[in-house]
Amino acid sequence: MSRTRADLESECQRIEGRGYPAYKDLRGAYGFEDFTLYIDHVQGDPFAAPSKVRVRVPMEAAGFPARLLEGPTRRLALGDFVARAIRSAILVESDETSAGGRPNASDSESRRHENSRGRGRGDNARGSGKSGLIRIDSGGQEVLERTAVKIARAGDWIEARLEVGLPAAGRRVLGRQACKLLCDTLPSAALAGLRFASLDPHLVTSFVLSIENQETVREALADRGLIAFVGNGAILPRETGASDRPLGGDDVVPFASPSAFEVCIDVPNPPGADGSTRGPHQWVGMGIPKGVTLIVGGGYHGKSTLLQALERCVYPHIPGDGRETVVSDRNLVKVRAEDGRRIERVDIHCFIEDLPGARSTRTFSSDDASGSTSQAASIIEAIEAGCTGLLLDEDTCATNFMVRDARMQALVHKRYEPITPFVDRVCDLQRILDISTVLVMGGSGDYFEAADRVIMLRDYAVHDVTDEAKKIAAVNPGERQSEGKGSLESPPSRVPIAQSLDASRGHSRGGKRIKIEVRGSDAIRYGVHDLDLRGVAQLLDTSQARAVGLSMHWASEQLMKDGATLALILDELDALFDREGLGVLDPFAGREHHPGNLARPRRHEVAAAINRLRGLRIE
Repeated sequence: MSRTRADLESECQRIEGRGYPAYKDLRGAYGFEDFTLYIDHVQGDPFAAPSKVRVRVPMEAAGFPARLLEGPTRRLALGDFVARAIRSAILVESDETSAGGRPNASDSESRRHENSRGRGRGDNARGSGKSGLIRIDSGGQEVLERTAVKIARAGDWIEARLEVGLPAAGRRVLGRQACKLLCDTLPSAALAGLRFASLDPHLVTSFVLSIENQETVREALADRGLIAFVGNGAILPRETGASDRPLGGDDVVPFASPSAFEVCIDVPNPPGADGSTRGPHQWVGMGIPKGVTLIVGGGYHGKSTLLQALERCVYPHIPGDGRETVVSDRNLVKVRAEDGRRIERVDIHCFIEDLPGARSTRTFSSDDASGSTSQAASIIEAIEAGCTGLLLDEDTCATNFMVRDARMQALVHKRYEPITPFVDRVCDLQRILDISTVLVMGGSGDYFEAADRVIMLRDYAVHDVTDEAKKIAAVNPGERQSEGKGSLESPPSRVPIAQSLDASRGHSRGGKRIKIEVRGSDAIRYGVHDLDLRGVAQLLDTSQARAVGLSMHWASEQLMKDGATLALILDELDALFDREGLGVLDPFAGREHHPGNLARPRRHEVAAAINRLRGLRIE
């Protein structure tokens, strides 16, 4: 039977002034008037990782309408909104902002920085270390499946998972401050999001229905023969290079589709709907069909901005982001050159073969790959992981991998050039493997013949110049010769060796000491290896990176010992997350019940991390 608020107050008073480990006596469940507070884990030191707590409210007391709980998409969106609302309330409680209730749309990394500002280093106004910190894992511009808020499958309760820094003076318990924090401040912030009555009903409803519309369009893409959709009126440019928020001002050019590519897609929720009924409504914008799409134009006219929108909109976006009517196939993968990356036994022979010294490229390995070999490997790895399309920007590609012009072909004979340029394989990718390509290209017209459509950005406006590009290609035929030889094939399935994904760093008394430390969204300390993910453009969130590291560890223990292929491992992980949720990855699952800082990655980012691990070995 759980203890009560009075018991928690009494315990806090009892341990006042004791050594910090006395806080461990607070662990357990405490019944308040209409919610339950769970203290699952207590930090061992005021400077250690924060303590983990949960606030659970019965749905009857939470009061969320049943219509907002219908189906997995609405529940995911509602959970995301609630986490954002709680975070806004935390900032109010912490006197860090005067805004309240409404979800904040700022970048998730800046949010985490703001949320711990002035705390966590040395002494502060509330005590030493992380004293007084309250944090919940809320999102940026994208809406991701997270463990921060959980809605019971039966719909009978909703729960927020938070982290708190229990107050200390030096390493002594500040019991009275802890009582205020746990009994008043924390519940007040959590309940600001967990009670429907505390929220703006129009905001929460429109948020949920916007996400549902986006996912409906995503599911419709394949049936329409499309890989992406960009709604008319979308705002694609971002505020700055360091911010993912939309650019504002009178000079911003809203997106408008060329008439040749304009499509209408039905969505279930018209503007102003309350979610109780559905009515016919359509989104109008540019549909990007399967095949080869070339994006051209002068520098600084918006080519890369359009590509980045497609790259990031494999996830739904919050209302007001500007990109909330941009929807991409969830299996589009951004590929770039990565000098120095690790490659392990990847078959890149369709792009690179006949290396000097008769070095095989059917099982190519390198500890320090070149730009061309890294890009070739990334394409093959994306295909192995099940991508439906590739996104490439010439600015981040290896020049010699993309094209060899006629003059270079004349000077360096093909028998001395091991690279088959991408321009000579891009059509085969679609024709043989049904893999589309969207390519930003401003420096070479050799792709005109290969492209199914050519889109030009001029002063940020989009124009269909396909016919013009084809006429130019016909009047001025390229002198370069195709260097593609042999038939493009699906890459063979690779089998990772389980031991090569060992995440341990030595041994402790209880056995192996597992070490998975996330350092932002692009770096993981995995066992003894530093995993560099800067080239994985669609890994957007620190909590996603954390889930990637735990997924690798889980797979090494649960799947790879049976000789599973990488593709099968990714299938099993997706099925696991669908069936049991991300919480299954938490090392303390079943004991502390608080996996509150995980966000679901796509299979492609898990595969990318595995492939870049320097310890990886393939059978």
